[in-house]
This record gives sequence, structure tokens and C-alpha cells, in this order.
Amino acid sequence: MKALVLSGGAGTRLRPITHTSAKQLVPVANKPILFYGLEAIADAGITEAAIVVGDTENEIRQAVGDGSRFGLEVTYLRQEAPLGLSHAVLIARDFLGDDDFVMFLGDNFVFGGITDSVDEFRKVRPDAQLLLTRVPDPSAFGVAELDDAGRLVRLEEKPAQPRSDLALVGVYLFGPAIHEAVRAIRPSARGELEITDAVQWLLERDHDVRTTVITGYWKDTGNAADILDVNRRLLDLLEHRVDGDVDETSEIVGRVRVDAGAVIRGSRIVGPAIIGPGTVVENSYIGPSTSIAEDCVIRDSEIEFSIILRESRFDSIRRVEGSLVGRNVRVSLGPRVPATHRLVIGDHGRVQISS
Repeated sequence: MKALVLSGGAGTRLRPITHTSAKQLVPVANKPILFYGLEAIADAGITEAAIVVGDTENEIRQAVGDGSRFGLEVTYLRQEAPLGLSHAVLIARDFLGDDDFVMFLGDNFVFGGITDSVDEFRKVRPDAQLLLTRVPDPSAFGVAELDDAGRLVRLEEKPAQPRSDLALVGVYLFGPAIHEAVRAIRPSARGELEITDAVQWLLERDHDVRTTVITGYWKDTGNAADILDVNRRLLDLLEHRVDGDVDETSEIVGRVRVDAGAVIRGSRIVGPAIIGPGTVVENSYIGPSTSIAEDCVIRDSEIEFSIILRESRFDSIRRVEGSLVGRNVRVSLGPRVPATHRLVIGDHGRVQISS
């Protein structure tokens, strides 16, 4: 069995972070989201993977390399434009051959991995197996409709009026029949070759298409709020470890990882939190659910429930919460300006102005 990992999207919902970085390489718990997917693929016993890349190809190649660090043999396939998931299957035809494969969206996170799903597929070997989960707003996803017996009867891509609350998770398992399906369909109104249309084509021709409804945690990390939520959940599993230099005036509370080379001076770190290597934290407070990447400087500042990417600096900032901050960012306290209030107040008015 092989893996097809999609990492070619533009990441428009994560701009401005993705103006200069691949969305699949945004770190959660100080590790790129893509790496969790590659580890899950290797844990499922798969050793050959192709990564579909686009404009951020060089950055992904540099980060992943030949895949050996994950126990994988990685091939790169260039997709000139994001023309849909079925298009990715089309361009991977030579790599995939007639082997079964798992298609994994590189910005998705499935808590607990995919080993159980892969094992189930290997035992039964249907033409397709889809992972589904219930979501509050299914209109943002591919949506599956099941009959009373739990069999799949229809798929729709981002419908305005969803027929169910079952969304397709970004993990698909396919046999070789999918290749005929992706060649048979036409672009959707979005101009893309939709994988939902290809699976619907299989359904309408009585191919064996199965579904698994997962109840565990899954996220499509396409926006900052979802990335912060995944970061929080991963940090909840963190093991306490202090390898860096922490002085006697600092306080470390709860599950905190201070990597080797980090320096903590006169600060309070409340876990779960990670302080990356080479980072300096002075006279500051780092609160729960926070990941500070490598080579940052945090001075006289307070940060909580946030992700700070490498080589960024905060100086005299109170208070930062729920934030995703890119690489090599400078955040400092600006000069005070006189407060001015210009008012037009009617008769009998009551106004309170904070100092």
C-alpha cells in the first residue's frame, strides 16, 4: 500500500502566514502539521509516499527531504495549479500503479493516527473507504448522505444545503478502481476535479464504497483558530522536561518542556507549554497552551494560548492571547500618545471614560 499526501494548496485562509510559508509547515506543538501526517502514515506500515506539491515545493522538499527521518521513501509530484483532489490522483497515476493507497491531506490532523482505518481497509479491500465525522457546519466540507442502514448513497462538495452533518475527513483509502473514476469526471463549478464526484461515480456503478464514522478528534487546520485548537490538544499530552537553563527566580508550573539551549530568567511558565531551543524568556509570563518556537526573545511580556514561530521577538507587551505569530516578527511597545475624547452628548447624558 502506498500514500499520496497533498501539500500543494495556497492556504488562503491562513494569510498572511502563508504568504511566505507553506500552510502544511505551520507548526503545532513546535512541529509542522505535515509531519504528524507523515508519521501517521509510517505508523500504519506504509513505506512509499508521494507528496503533491505546488508553489511551495522547495520549502516542503527542504523540510521533508527524502522521507527517511519518518521511515518513508518520498517522491515529489508537481501540481502546476490546485485543480482538485481527483487531479492529484491523475498526476500520481504512474507512482500509484495498481496499488491500494491512502490519500492524506497534508494540513489535516487525525488524533490517534490512521492505523486502524488502514488495517480495516487491508482486510476487506473495498474500492473506496471514506472517513466521516460529524461537524456543526458541514457546508464547508464534502458531505456524505447515508441511508437508514448506514450505507453511503450520495456525496456533495460544499453544498449550500447539506443533507447531513457528516463531513469527509481528509483521509481517503482507495483501490485501483478510482483511476477510472477520476478520468471519467469533469471539472465542477469551482473548476476543480472533485474527489467527491469521483467517488459518486463509483457509487453509481455499484462499486464497493464504504464509510467509517470516526468519533475521535480531527481538524482541517485551514485557519488560525483550528491550528490553535490542535496546538492546545497536543500540548495537553506534553511530558514535563526541562533541558534548558532556568534560573532560581523563575517558576515552572505543570507540564512544561524547556528545550536545550533555551534560557529562562525571572519568568513564570505555566503549562502545558513549550519553549524552543535558543529562545530567551526574561521577566515574562508564558501561560497554558502556548508554543514558543526556536530562537525567539520574549522580554517583559505576557503570552497565553498562542503559537509564536521562530526568531520572533516580544518586548514589553501585555497581554497576548489566542494569537498565531509568524517568523521573525517584532512586537514592541509604541510611544504613548495623549488620549483625546471628542464628544457630542445630549441632555441628561451619562458617560464613563476609563483612565
